[in-house]
Amino acid sequence: MSSFLAAFWPALLSAVHLVLAIGVTVDAVLRPRHVASVIGWVGVAWLAPIIGPLLYIGFGVNRLQRAAVALSLESAWRQEGIYHPPATVWVSAEELAARSPELAGMARLGARVTHRPLLAGNRITPLENGDEAFPAMLAAIDAATVSLTLLTYIFDHDPVGERFLHALRQAQARGVLVRVLIDAVGSRYGSPNMVAELRRAGVPVAAFLPTRVPRLFQYANLRNHRKILVADGRTGFTGGMNIREGHWLARNSASPVRCLHFRVEGPVVGDLQRAFAMDWAFADREQLLGDTWFPELEPVGPVLARGVPDGPDADIDNTPEVILGALSVARHRVGIVTPYFLPDETLLRALQGAAMRGVVVDIVLPARSNIRIMDWAVMPQLLPLVHKGCRIHFTPAPFDHTKLLVVDGAWSLIGSTNWDARSLRLNFEFNIECYDPVLARQLEALVTARIAAGHRVGLDALRQRPITLRLRDGLARLGAPYL
Repeated sequence: MSSFLAAFWPALLSAVHLVLAIGVTVDAVLRPRHVASVIGWVGVAWLAPIIGPLLYIGFGVNRLQRAAVALSLESAWRQEGIYHPPATVWVSAEELAARSPELAGMARLGARVTHRPLLAGNRITPLENGDEAFPAMLAAIDAATVSLTLLTYIFDHDPVGERFLHALRQAQARGVLVRVLIDAVGSRYGSPNMVAELRRAGVPVAAFLPTRVPRLFQYANLRNHRKILVADGRTGFTGGMNIREGHWLARNSASPVRCLHFRVEGPVVGDLQRAFAMDWAFADREQLLGDTWFPELEPVGPVLARGVPDGPDADIDNTPEVILGALSVARHRVGIVTPYFLPDETLLRALQGAAMRGVVVDIVLPARSNIRIMDWAVMPQLLPLVHKGCRIHFTPAPFDHTKLLVVDGAWSLIGSTNWDARSLRLNFEFNIECYDPVLARQLEALVTARIAAGHRVGLDALRQRPITLRLRDGLARLGAPYL
């Protein structure tokens, strides 16, 4: 037997490789993916015998099957008669056309993408850095009397995390129904793990998609990158901020991080709660029903808003489609602030097209992010953007983690999504599209302030970069679909 294996093991391995590579090719081609992703995985499967197919099985297959959970929860909501905003706050595209005809198309697009109505009567307040956001969030937790839901990617075990832990424990002790959901990988950024700490404190908590070796998968995909806090079903917070000390600049952390968060009030808070409830049902199998979680929400402000959930399941491509729609209707100015900028070719072409039409396209990026290979991969795509008329601005330290898109001082997109493949296709995100000129102008002022504090990247400077740096950056960009 041993002599047989010695003689034929190369042929057996070749046969196994052939079967696995063919299997990967068939599976990758049949799945709805971007062409570049299909080509990349097929190439890995054929060029890396055995290892390539194993990598595809481990990282290239989306095993999330949330459809059954979502259908069950939607059915329960219908039976309970909850989470149905009154028709009085629904805003049709025709109604919006009477006030802002240039945005009526965006309203139709948003409705078709999300299958949710545009809701009137909201108040959305920007909160800069943890200095403004964390005290407001902690105050909302302390004031809650009925329910609290918290979803975050990172919940650090640091002084800020300890304050949130204490506030949640106190809320639970006074009879508030508390539910906390933390991404399993994000929970491991700090030690000890805050999922375990919350459990020890008696706070109901779940980890989203636990992994057996979380350190190995620190940069894995299919993560829950959403940031949502809802108090009593009425007051919400969302944006780009994790729960960690670095965001609270006044505390002089060793790793300060700028960011932008938002206080949300009005009917659209139901969209935040809905996103949390879906994720919670998936992670914990508990369905959140009744007025405890979904009270009737009255109009409180002037903003028309709609939640835009996004993720590698039924909501895939929601955010890219909304962004493309916004870029197509832009007439005057587009302002983008993002910590990571590796959009696909479709979005890059849309940005170039807007600039060539005469739209002022300002893209604000950190001069140095917290991921060096990301900074390298960004550089090759800046030259064609600047050549076509886009304006690229680099901001100095501290690292800016803000996620923001503002169009024509009238429409804005706020939330957790970065302009990279992981956020746009591979992770779970939550954003809100807002139709309000006062809010949009306020956010435009934030973009303008960041531009004033940074420096604009010139075309000549990009062309004259040393070939060694351009080669390094080009090689880094090959990993763009996975960064």
